[in-house]
Amino acid sequence: MGAIRIASLLLLAGVIWSHATHGAEAAGTTVFTLRNNCSHTIWPATLSGNSAAAVGGGGFELAPNATASFPAPAGWSGRLWARTGCVAAPSSSGLSCATGDCSGAASCTLGGSPPVTLAEFTLGGADGKDFYDVSLVDGYNVGIGVAATGARVNYASCGYAGCVGDVNALCPPELQMSGPAKAAGGDGAAPPPTVACRSACEAFGTAEYCCTGAHGGPSTCGPTKYSRLFKAACPAAYSYAYDDPTSTFTCGTGAQYLVTFCPGHQ
Repeated sequence: MGAIRIASLLLLAGVIWSHATHGAEAAGTTVFTLRNNCSHTIWPATLSGNSAAAVGGGGFELAPNATASFPAPAGWSGRLWARTGCVAAPSSSGLSCATGDCSGAASCTLGGSPPVTLAEFTLGGADGKDFYDVSLVDGYNVGIGVAATGARVNYASCGYAGCVGDVNALCPPELQMSGPAKAAGGDGAAPPPTVACRSACEAFGTAEYCCTGAHGGPSTCGPTKYSRLFKAACPAAYSYAYDDPTSTFTCGTGAQYLVTFCPGHQ
């Protein structure tokens, strides 16, 4: 994804937020707006990482081209992700998802089952700044883009974090997670679609790929052919645990955030 495309996404974010977040900024509240740019329904999920109450109710359904907004308290940290291929579970409150499932719950209190693309946030961290990134450490299911915006923030300088490329289309066979086969014309069936791309750690479980044991630090756990594939497709996202620290972005006080699923129109 070229610089022109990313710039246009940031400009769109600024237009969407120019009026909608003015009241939130005045109140000192961070608001997340989630936009589903995918061609299919997703079920975004949220998980708080510092014992705070779940933002966004822990998860909800989001139709194509729809948006939803919710506030997060000062000092909040946590993650957001998309669940795909979800159907109601036998339990009235359950939800079974093909990717990103959180133990069958509609409102997540646990992390999403890999492979899943994550947007991670810490609000008001060191020096009062927000820290955010998009991570492929747990694999990939859909693209995610994060744009910091707001009238009091130079959002372009905060940086656009994300994975705009379609990793599923590039995923090697040994990492592919396939969905059910679809009917095709003639006597055969179409090959099952790749619904997610596993990380090498999940696929092989070795210390080299998981950054554990003898490979448990930044000096001993480097990029591999698989993380390089992720990085080539998504240079503004973490591709493995000790990826280039420039994959983490910071923004000053007063930022609001637009999180777009499938920013590349997958």
